[in-house]
Amino acid sequence: MNERQNRTPRQNSPVTVIGLGPMGRAMTRTLLDAGHPVTVWNRTAARADGLVAAGARLAATPGEAVAASDLVILSLTDYRAMYDILDGATAALAGRTLVNLSSDTPDRSREAAGWAAGHGAAFLTGGVMVPAPMVGTPAAHVYYSGPEQLMERHLPALARLGTPKYLGEDQGLAQMMYQAQLAVFLTTLSALMQATAMLGTAGMKAGEALPELLAAADSIGAILRAGEANPGTALDAGEHPGDLSTVTMMGATSDHIVETGASLGLDLALPLAVQAHYRRAIEDGHGADNWTRIIDGIRAPR
Repeated sequence: MNERQNRTPRQNSPVTVIGLGPMGRAMTRTLLDAGHPVTVWNRTAARADGLVAAGARLAATPGEAVAASDLVILSLTDYRAMYDILDGATAALAGRTLVNLSSDTPDRSREAAGWAAGHGAAFLTGGVMVPAPMVGTPAAHVYYSGPEQLMERHLPALARLGTPKYLGEDQGLAQMMYQAQLAVFLTTLSALMQATAMLGTAGMKAGEALPELLAAADSIGAILRAGEANPGTALDAGEHPGDLSTVTMMGATSDHIVETGASLGLDLALPLAVQAHYRRAIEDGHGADNWTRIIDGIRAPR
């Protein structure tokens, strides 16, 4: 690293935020409230109006925004947007730290780190695991991967956004964790809507159904923890004891869900996908194993 990248930032050092969607605006306000001078840039400049009124400085160009701070936080739709915005500002990147908190694939995170290094910039991948209104609250946490010393150097500013959780040097790890958690989140949201639609065919309003369904969703973690002190240990050991719930039992339940949905005329994409996991495990001879055996069919062939 050069001299700029080696020095320790001040407690309230300047920060640049590029991308002012709900998340970018929330991060900017959090940093401003903590006393950081913040420079912002967004394709639609009007989105910065409220932030400028709160004390942020609006840069006229991406290059000006990058040049304003050693730490540059990107909150964009995807990594393609980073290139679209910064390809014309690469002369300003040398010595800066780019922290990309945008969503994309792990491979694109790794490619972006190489692109940044080619322009003399350091790079951290990040994933913010709360919605915009929760940024900067005690409930917020952010996963990071890349050079650990880079995260530590900018910790005074990054910790304002949420508790930093470092995963490792591989630039793709934070993105992998982000996508993994969103896989749980989005699938759960779809399941809640599937169940709400099912109950709706019996005349139950969403206002009645969702409280019951959310209680069921909330209980899943407790159910899994009750069966294993450290969930995942048995999976790591390749153990799938079927003393409580078997693939066959859970598979029969998935069959009933598909049959019920079909009789009600509901879309079956989600229940059919779940059913396929259990049918494959049964076909592979694992019907007596614990339901966790379905992971074999999900994992990539080795």
